[in-house]
Amino acid sequence: MKDFEFIEDKKSDNQITVNKSTFNRLIMAIVAVAVVSAFLGGYVVGGETAEPKEVIVREAVPTSQAKPTSQEQLGPQIIRNISIDDDPMKGNPDASISIIEFSDFQCPFCAKFHETTLPQLEQNYISTGKVNFVYRDFPIQSIHPNAIPAALASECADDQGKFWEMHDEIFKNQRIWQDLEILQSVVLFKQYASNLELDQNAFDSCLDSGKYLNEITNDLNDGRAYGVTGTPAFFVGNEKIGFTHITGAQPYSTFQRVIDGQLNQ
Repeated sequence: MKDFEFIEDKKSDNQITVNKSTFNRLIMAIVAVAVVSAFLGGYVVGGETAEPKEVIVREAVPTSQAKPTSQEQLGPQIIRNISIDDDPMKGNPDASISIIEFSDFQCPFCAKFHETTLPQLEQNYISTGKVNFVYRDFPIQSIHPNAIPAALASECADDQGKFWEMHDEIFKNQRIWQDLEILQSVVLFKQYASNLELDQNAFDSCLDSGKYLNEITNDLNDGRAYGVTGTPAFFVGNEKIGFTHITGAQPYSTFQRVIDGQLNQ
């Protein structure tokens, strides 16, 4: 992982800027969420694995009661319901199967999934009404300093009905903003809002105030409760049949096998 570099803020006449007092408020808010993230503990960056890890989950087990430390002591993890909260959804809300992703905008494996696997899922399952797809935030701030600002930007775009457009813009340009100083990444996210023709004043106010920090913290808490330890992490299924937990940027074939098996139940 490349060291985080602070770079000088060079402003041009047509550049969207962030004043120092606003930036300081945003940084303080981000630090507060980072502390919560660190408190939840033990997160790692997800990725590809040689054998896809899948756990059938059916009934919730409170994390506070999970005292055993080994998988043998715990036995199979069982969760009945994975909440979609009020997070952005692609596809038919009444689809029989849901894919719920916990993701980090700065995670390269998350970007890979959204570039290579999600389009195939959209074509074959989401656009046909069989499956819906929900995006939930799981920024790992300790190693991805710009993950929370990116998440905030997407939530603020959602206020104006353009979450997925901002989502795509952020992932598409991940290599451009991932190693910037936080101030510079915020400036860039504001430029993306301008490119998407959002109400700039409303977007800037939303982002600068950290309006959706509580929402992001809620997603982090839920992810931790469901056993998420890295990104991307997916839960595929429904309340009736339970959910399959898929970890890492798995290929389309992994999701296809799980979804087809569930649709045939």
